[in-house]
Amino acid sequence: MDNNQSNSSFSASGVANRPGGQQMQPLSAQRESPEDEEEGLALGEIVAVLMDYRWLIAAVSLFALLLGLAWVFIATPVYRADGLLQVEEKSSGIGALKDLAPLLGDETTASAELEILSSRMILGRVIEKLKLDIVAVPRTLPLIGRAVARRYDGEGPNSPLLGLSSFAWGGERIQVDSLQVPEVALDTDLILIAGENGAFELFDGDDQSVLKGKAGERVSGRGYSLFVAQIVARPGTQFRLSKLSAEMAVDELRKNYSVKERGKKTSIIEVSLLGPVPAEIAVVLDDIMNTYVRQNVERRSAEAEKTLKFLETQLPVLKTQVDSAEAAYNNYRQSRGSLDLSLETQGVLKSLVEVENAVVLLKQERDELRQNFTAEHPRIQAVDNKLKRLAERRKEFEADVSALPDTQQTVLRLARDVEVSNRLYTELLNTAQQLRVSKAGTVGDVRVIDSAAVAREPVGAKPVVILSIALLLGLLLSMVVIWLLRSLRIVVEDPEIIESQLGLPVYATIPHSKDELELQRTVRSTGRALLAVDFPEDDAVESLRGLRTTLHFALLDAQRNSLLITGSSPGLGKSFVAENLCVVLAQVGKRMVVVDADLRRGHLHKAFGLERAVGVSEYVAGQASLEAILKTTFVPNLYVVSTGQIPPNPSELLMHKAFGQLLAELGASFDTVIVDAPPVLAVSDAAIIGRHVGATLMVARSGKHPIRELEQAVKRLHQAGVEVKGFVFNDLNVNRQRYRYGYKGYVYRYSYKG
Repeated sequence: MDNNQSNSSFSASGVANRPGGQQMQPLSAQRESPEDEEEGLALGEIVAVLMDYRWLIAAVSLFALLLGLAWVFIATPVYRADGLLQVEEKSSGIGALKDLAPLLGDETTASAELEILSSRMILGRVIEKLKLDIVAVPRTLPLIGRAVARRYDGEGPNSPLLGLSSFAWGGERIQVDSLQVPEVALDTDLILIAGENGAFELFDGDDQSVLKGKAGERVSGRGYSLFVAQIVARPGTQFRLSKLSAEMAVDELRKNYSVKERGKKTSIIEVSLLGPVPAEIAVVLDDIMNTYVRQNVERRSAEAEKTLKFLETQLPVLKTQVDSAEAAYNNYRQSRGSLDLSLETQGVLKSLVEVENAVVLLKQERDELRQNFTAEHPRIQAVDNKLKRLAERRKEFEADVSALPDTQQTVLRLARDVEVSNRLYTELLNTAQQLRVSKAGTVGDVRVIDSAAVAREPVGAKPVVILSIALLLGLLLSMVVIWLLRSLRIVVEDPEIIESQLGLPVYATIPHSKDELELQRTVRSTGRALLAVDFPEDDAVESLRGLRTTLHFALLDAQRNSLLITGSSPGLGKSFVAENLCVVLAQVGKRMVVVDADLRRGHLHKAFGLERAVGVSEYVAGQASLEAILKTTFVPNLYVVSTGQIPPNPSELLMHKAFGQLLAELGASFDTVIVDAPPVLAVSDAAIIGRHVGATLMVARSGKHPIRELEQAVKRLHQAGVEVKGFVFNDLNVNRQRYRYGYKGYVYRYSYKG
């Protein structure tokens, strides 16, 4: 119905124009200073919007909270196992043979050990040993199945819920010790269906049966091989099996595996593993650490063995050199007779032997280093510098030797060869023996400090934290939804927008009335529904009284005492304003008449419990006199002219000169004539009627239409020569305005108290 009011918002107000275009201030409203307005409006508007959408906020927050509860119920708890390793300086088993350090290379840094711990070499061995590349789990109902199965603690398999017997509901177990599949079936899901007494049938990804067997027996065929050690399940229960490729198995393990150094340069490495089953992740993590320690010992032993093999290849060569040098020295002495070296020559010989031994050892060290480093490495560069210095010293000694007699020079040279060969051979022999001892006692440079330990509580957020986060996200989401709704909503909710953009005053703001809605529900049983009569203290009626006062100034300079009330579109409450405004005017002793000029859908007569027949249509058609169409009401001084019979040509009927004559005669007989007209944008009737009245008011409804619609309606009336005096803003949300403090002078509320 046209006089229904919506549940839009705000409270009553009144703004009028003084003669000469000055605005009248409502008697009960006080303007705030601009500074106060700016300070109060932002926060007040936010609070008002939040209160306006409080049910949306509550609904979205409750939905988010329910999602949080569902997550707490469904999410699988994840436990964390951790352990500690220490990376030590390299040592040689027994006695810490530090003299061999140059031969065994650089010390291993902790950062390198971190990479080794995460390498396929370590993880691959663990996967192969523990068969982590075989996935065999019961198939559960999506979303809730796993949660239900996890909470079952009875003996034997749980009974199926909802008749879904193919899914596992708790208590099912399967142990697969061996699974081989064709290469094309790697990383794909296979379905195993349990049968009676441990029997089963295996299906591939295309639901084709590939194997049939029984627990405890190996079955093979079509490239598949399967050994199920144990199966506990109801017949018909499905299990998901898959054989992971080496790369996929390592990647799956790495997803829950982490390695880091605890502190900086502490050489303490922390390893951790996440998983749903505490016992399993502890076993896996322990095996990772033990495998890492074993490979470290093997690597250290391999280094010693590699050096030992090199020395063993050099020892026979040095032994041959020793024998040759001794033979040459003895032969020369026998051919020349017994020759003794002077003290001076013995000193030169000793120095030369030391230099030669140092040169040979440095060359061997350089050969060892070249197996691991390039010639530009600092250690090799240092060895080369030492060799250069030794070469310079040897030249000095050779100059001293050249000053000796020929016989002494020859004896000296042969004796030097014997001494150098013997000393070098002896040193290498001792080194080889030390390496054999070191290899037998190698313990590696890493050790396990703390074995794997599993936390008793799951990692991650606690249920209370999850629910709090869910509630917070729900509030944030509701804010986003409100922002989107407000951004997409372009309807007018503030009468100030009309004043600022259309340049027309808002004579009154009428708050939403729950009493009016109740009256409309009972109008059929009571035969009438007038808010100003049944609920005279309603805030909406008080606003109409304020409009009654301002209308006096609006009609001061008008040539006629008639007022047209219309709107841009249907359903704005123009009939409600017209009929109740007439009542409040009649209540102060004015003779009033309201004319229902909506010859298409007019229903103003119903509010007064009257009949439609004999009204405007009959008068314009010359079928009834003025006295015949005037209908008295139960409100003193108030008369009604109904539409009469609905004509087929309303616009042509209103353009007849008799209609203008009707308004003129009514204007002469009554203090004020109020005309209820059809919407401006729907039909042209309002533009026709507006030329016969003294003033025109438009009714706008809060949250009902965009400002462009109102602008178009005013423009259309102006094009027809009808001047719009101002607006009545209907159906404001009173509750919202309570929170929107600092509102710019429009809002007031004042009620009687007993």
